[in-house]
Amino acid sequence: GVDLQVCTSKNPTCCTKKMEERYQTAAKQDIQQVLQTSSATLKFLVSHNAAAFQETFEMLIRLAENYTSTLFCSAYRNMASEATVHVQEFFTDVGLFLFGRDISTEELVNRFFDTLFPVVYNHVINPGSTDISLEYAECLRVARRDIRPFGNVPKRAIAQMGRALLPSRTFLQALNLGIEVINTTDHLHFSKDCSRALLRMQYCPHCQGLTLSKPCMGYCLNIIRGCLADVAEVDLHWRGYIQSLEELSRAMSGAYNMEHMLLNFHSLVNDALVQAQSNGPELSEQVNKICGPPVRKPKESPGCSFDQKKDNQGLKMFSRDSEETLANRRKTFISHLRLYRAFYGGLEDQLCGNELAAADGLPCWNGEDVVTSYTHRVVGSGIKAQSANPEVKVKGTDPVISQIIDKLKHVIQV
Repeated sequence: GVDLQVCTSKNPTCCTKKMEERYQTAAKQDIQQVLQTSSATLKFLVSHNAAAFQETFEMLIRLAENYTSTLFCSAYRNMASEATVHVQEFFTDVGLFLFGRDISTEELVNRFFDTLFPVVYNHVINPGSTDISLEYAECLRVARRDIRPFGNVPKRAIAQMGRALLPSRTFLQALNLGIEVINTTDHLHFSKDCSRALLRMQYCPHCQGLTLSKPCMGYCLNIIRGCLADVAEVDLHWRGYIQSLEELSRAMSGAYNMEHMLLNFHSLVNDALVQAQSNGPELSEQVNKICGPPVRKPKESPGCSFDQKKDNQGLKMFSRDSEETLANRRKTFISHLRLYRAFYGGLEDQLCGNELAAADGLPCWNGEDVVTSYTHRVVGSGIKAQSANPEVKVKGTDPVISQIIDKLKHVIQV
């Protein structure tokens, strides 16, 4: 093959241009494979925990919804069928918020108490033999924030919700970003210059029949540091990311404890209802001023549509130690994740040391020949260091990596 592009040599060669192209593809696939193998346990750790936390949060929400619906069924049976619909809507919103939907906790709590007020008015404050009309219910819903039938309970609920849900939401978002970072660095786009260097390092010796020779350590480091210059830039931000996750996890207790807040939401609702009951006559007066006397329609038969028995078995098991379990699970996860703090800082050394390069003191391939040692300068990690790289030319940063670094910076700030 006189027309070889990369594996040229003074000696006779057993490669053709076609073989060289095939080797080129193989070299890229090999490095992708090695990258994916080296991050596999880290990726499993993060994705497995992201799924487990999400599942636990869903379970918690279901349990909190059950407790709140049960409160209506046992203590306020006459309005239970209407109220449980609003309870379901509220906890659906809580789930959407936790899993990243753009709604504020304040709006979510206000909406719940707004929709609850007409029901409470109809059954507790001013019960009649018939139901209030839809228009009258709408007037009550709109007037709730001015009338304040539930005292300061909605305000307390807003404060507790914001404090307790936001850290958990951020925690989940951060875990999902962790998976995205690993996926991005697992599927790098290699430059033409890097691809050629990888070919020269891994397969050009085959063209000279040297199928057993491995690259020299210094030679391997130069090429891998050149090809992964962008990935080395992730290192600093990855360390910051793990540190922030650790701090966030530590802070997710006390006032910021989501489990405690959700599982006690029903007692807040009870406080709100007691408050409305005790101020009944004053509230009636206020309502008459704003909405006029009640306009009524025929009553629909209420009942308790909520099936308490359905979920409670599995949930009871869960609730007993959920706080303990969640806190411990976070602690265990963070202690495992901490072992990967320097993952991106040590990646090139790991790849050459464990997989690719010849052991020290053995004859090795330097890109042209088998030698006893590599004589060129070995450069450091990161983009700046590559200007002196004798094996690979590195131009500018990969926009995909820049983007993932920006996302890491953002989540650290959050």
